[in-house]
Amino acid sequence: MVDTLATEDYVTIAVYFGIVLAVGLWSTFRPNRGNVTGYFLAGKSMHWIPVGASIYASNIGAPMFIGLAGTAAASGLAVTIYEWHAVFILIALGWIFVPVYVSSGAFTMPEYLRKRFGGTRIRMYSSFFALIGYIFFNISAEIYSGAIFLRHILKWNMYLCVVIILAVTAVFTIVGGLTTVMYTDALQSVVLIISFIILFVIGIVQVGGWNEMTEKYMHSASNYTLSLMNQSLYSCGMPREDALHIFRSATTGDIPWTGALTGLSVMGLYVWCQDQLIVQRTLSARDMIHAKAGTLLGGALKLLGLFTFIVPGMISRILYPDEIACADPDKCEAFCHNKAGCSNFAYPVLVLRLMPIGLRGLMLAALLAALMSSLTSILNSASAIATMDIWKQFRKKATQAELMVVGRVTVMILVVISIVWLPIMDAAQGGMFWFYFIGIRSYFLPQMCVMFVLGLFWKRLTEQGAFWGLMISLVIGLIRMVLDFTFVQPSCGSGDQDTRPSIISKVDFSHFAAILAVLCCISMVVISLFTRPRPPRKLRRVTWWTKDDDEDPELSSEEDEEVDEPRINKDEIIENIGTEVPVSFGQRFCKAFKNWVCGTTDEVNKHQYLTQREIIHLRQMKSIDETAFYRKVLNGAAILMSLLTAFLIGKFS
Repeated sequence: MVDTLATEDYVTIAVYFGIVLAVGLWSTFRPNRGNVTGYFLAGKSMHWIPVGASIYASNIGAPMFIGLAGTAAASGLAVTIYEWHAVFILIALGWIFVPVYVSSGAFTMPEYLRKRFGGTRIRMYSSFFALIGYIFFNISAEIYSGAIFLRHILKWNMYLCVVIILAVTAVFTIVGGLTTVMYTDALQSVVLIISFIILFVIGIVQVGGWNEMTEKYMHSASNYTLSLMNQSLYSCGMPREDALHIFRSATTGDIPWTGALTGLSVMGLYVWCQDQLIVQRTLSARDMIHAKAGTLLGGALKLLGLFTFIVPGMISRILYPDEIACADPDKCEAFCHNKAGCSNFAYPVLVLRLMPIGLRGLMLAALLAALMSSLTSILNSASAIATMDIWKQFRKKATQAELMVVGRVTVMILVVISIVWLPIMDAAQGGMFWFYFIGIRSYFLPQMCVMFVLGLFWKRLTEQGAFWGLMISLVIGLIRMVLDFTFVQPSCGSGDQDTRPSIISKVDFSHFAAILAVLCCISMVVISLFTRPRPPRKLRRVTWWTKDDDEDPELSSEEDEEVDEPRINKDEIIENIGTEVPVSFGQRFCKAFKNWVCGTTDEVNKHQYLTQREIIHLRQMKSIDETAFYRKVLNGAAILMSLLTAFLIGKFS
């Protein structure tokens, strides 16, 4: 069995990176980079294909290769629900949430919250919440997962690999903005899908077809687990009896069906419909037709999850049970340096030992594509929030050039923090890290989801109700997190008894998410009913019921965020143009290079007679009008995709 790459594999990787660099640099020379609309929303001109491809690539990162495939190897088909229930939620994004976001004219989700509730508390809380989440959860998970893959395949130093990847990723994001991110996402989605299909076909042929795969999986375990003398101690190393079912027992299932329908749906609503990372892609679409079509394409690609991650993870366990299905902590430590188990290595082991020479390099390129796609998306979204929602709170008169520079500097700072965080992640490797990665969302996401949904559909929700509901839920979530980290589940094969309190061991994280969402909803509703409602004139175009209003919401003086850029007099511009001082070629070159890196342009100062805020508020930027024919076509496609997804879930339930 081969555990190293050949020369052909390295050539494939080099060719791939050359193509990605070419596409990324080409996109940096496209127009609409000299203002915040162009940098953070790609000029609101994106076609539905790159929108959908970017939605898919932004979500398919290294944790999917490592976490999702590894969980499938250990548990079976149940994790497919993470992929398939996203289809319904993406349809909700395009048909319910995006029309309101576009109508409100918001750049970011915190900005939308300011327009909806007024004040600054919720906007600042959501901004810092998003940034902290990006740095310590999203970016750290991507880096750590990628490090697992690179360590096992390349045998390189983890820090060197990650620093190189982050450096290349940061260049794309800093220089090109969202346009570069989305064009490279589109390219990398193609690489990902081709690689997935090749690996799936080779794997399913290797095990003898679908029926053979399902039968062999139920008996896939290490030799010492199968021996009679070890069945009691290592019984956790055997596949679950319900491994071939998506819906599992509400009390004994590792992904209970009740939690899948409630808690996972609540967290999924935030991830797909309210997180800046995904919503920013749809806001960049040229109109509502392209936004909806993009979400449908993203949903269609998510249907492939069973074949791209789940089945390959199960095949890896079938072919290499002594390593992937190890149940003895000492043997697991010897193979993957993790006593909690080695299922996380299911995908990289399958790639190294099953893929032919050359194609192994393509698969590694696919992983790097996924890692870079997610990181570029995260960095660009975090840059948008830091610039538009935090910096402008302190610099209300910031110019366009200043905002462009701040956005790029933010990306560099995030990259540095991520690199500094590497030793901490390396020390935290093992079951604890992955438990944290999965459970962290149930502590903090449900309350954010409830606030968005109530704010969208219930006009009576007040700023006080939303804010204090968030605070109450935050305290409850922190208490659960402390308990989860204090009482840890024993590793498989250790022989230790589970001494966790019943409230921890019996209440799955998905059930906790549902409970927290209900408590948060009650808190927000009760407090809102006892506080003064927001006047109707301030709710125009920011709720589902008012999205079609003709007038913009009325902002009070403390809520208004005017960009006090001076109006430029046309006569003065003409006069100045006629008296320009000649400059040398070297000066012109340096100025052009500075404008390219910083995203500033001289043409903005010469031809922009209105302030940027006035441009953003032009009617076409907030139009949610649709062509009747295409609206009917998309409605029909959404219904068909929903029926297909429901059929697939029912078939494997």
